[in-house]
Amino acid sequence: MQTDERLQRPESLLVQDHAGVVTVTLNRPEIHNAFDDILIKDLHALFRAMAGRKDVRALILTGAGASFSAGADLNWMKRAADHSEHDNFEDAMRFSNMMDTLYNLPMTTIAKVNGAALGGGFGLCTCCDIAVASENASFALSEVRLGIIPGVISPYVIQAIGVREAHRWFQTGERIGAAEARRIGIVHATFAQEELDAAVDGMVGEILKAGPDAVRASKALLREIAGRELDDTTRRETAQRIAHQRASREGREGLAAFLEKRKPNWISR
Repeated sequence: MQTDERLQRPESLLVQDHAGVVTVTLNRPEIHNAFDDILIKDLHALFRAMAGRKDVRALILTGAGASFSAGADLNWMKRAADHSEHDNFEDAMRFSNMMDTLYNLPMTTIAKVNGAALGGGFGLCTCCDIAVASENASFALSEVRLGIIPGVISPYVIQAIGVREAHRWFQTGERIGAAEARRIGIVHATFAQEELDAAVDGMVGEILKAGPDAVRASKALLREIAGRELDDTTRRETAQRIAHQRASREGREGLAAFLEKRKPNWISR
């Protein structure tokens, strides 16, 4: 009788859901939160469920133990070595679909990088809207040292760090320290390990001060407008978007609260 592998291992993910903030912790610390097909499937299912949650204001992604994620699980990679090109394509598409779902979540997503973020872990970090790291975190696109390439994650990484920086890191596989990661745009800020939780809590607090609909609309605006030509169509669309938000119930409440010198109704008293 075949045994379900899920019954032989602890939960791959820990999820805390509190007051509009969901924290997702990759929970395979004994192998540095490496990905395999089960973890990818679990993450994809979770992100799909989050996509429909209008009550969630922020999603924080982090890792249990010493690492954020060390990339691909070695046992999974060993199995993939015996797969056909088509089977490897199907595996890669499952990973790609999971990352695309994370990237397109409507709420603010924050990568809290508590340690090493390698390969797919690096990609996961760059799929998030905001990324912060501990000062002892490190990053690498180490695929080339295994004779492969950072294929699926490449659009997200290039968007984060730009083509020029990507040329170096894609081809050398070097480790990138936290300070360098901040300089080239992998993360927005770095903090001492003991300050990381408080720093992320502070960022979430700032997000919760903003109008929930406005935050989602701002994220959608970025996705639609970034990289587009500044022509009449783009100008008209951006004008229409702000007109819609100004005329919305939330936009009217925000302006009224400002003029009346009070907190808007989306901030808890």
